Amino acid sequence: MAKVAKKRKEALKRYDTKKMYALNEATGVVKTITTTKFDASVDLAIRLGVDPRKANQMVRGTVTLPHGTGKTMRVLALVTPDKEAEAKAAGADFVGLDEYIEKIKGGWTDVDVIITMPSVMGKVGALGRVLGPRGLMPNPKTGTVTMDIGKAVTDSKGGKIDFKVDKAGIIHAGIGRVSFDAAKLAENASELINTVIKLKPSSAKGSYVRSVTLSSTMSPGVAVDIKSFN
Repeated sequence: MAKVAKKRKEALKRYDTKKMYALNEATGVVKTITTTKFDASVDLAIRLGVDPRKANQMVRGTVTLPHGTGKTMRVLALVTPDKEAEAKAAGADFVGLDEYIEKIKGGWTDVDVIITMPSVMGKVGALGRVLGPRGLMPNPKTGTVTMDIGKAVTDSKGGKIDFKVDKAGIIHAGIGRVSFDAAKLAENASELINTVIKLKPSSAKGSYVRSVTLSSTMSPGVAVDIKSFN
């Protein structure tokens, strides 16, 4: 712990913790203050002026990051036999139906995205208790329940991410890796922020985007100036 605290102190000396940075500056700062030896994830936290307990103020959606997430997404396609070839051609890592439903019932969830089709949602719905808490439950709103299986698999492999405001009114999402060029991180972050802004509920009153913070795994947060987005 002492080693971690020392690294954090060193990181805090490298930038102005009270300054609001422009987005393209903030991504550069995060790269500078990251002290992990591995290629850390870069995360965006967007605090919104909404009450997530109210259904008409729930903010959720999907966005395709222009430069991907830097993470290899493991995709499971739960499909009928006539759709298996399409899923495999698009790059799905696991393809099938009943055998994978049984594996999931047994606790297997070693995937990042599950894509399925409307006709088998009756079977998939029964997995809610396993998949729901892990954020893996397919949903038509996020494009993971569809007849266009090939496109859904390609999108998931190509940098499409789901996001949802949490109980505290914050959206957390990974937007790349520290190894990414700062400009590419900024473009990914901008794509997500602008998508969230477009989803502003009509019932949300007052300031919508309250704050935006960038950080990497174990790094301090860097405040982003939101004036350019509001």
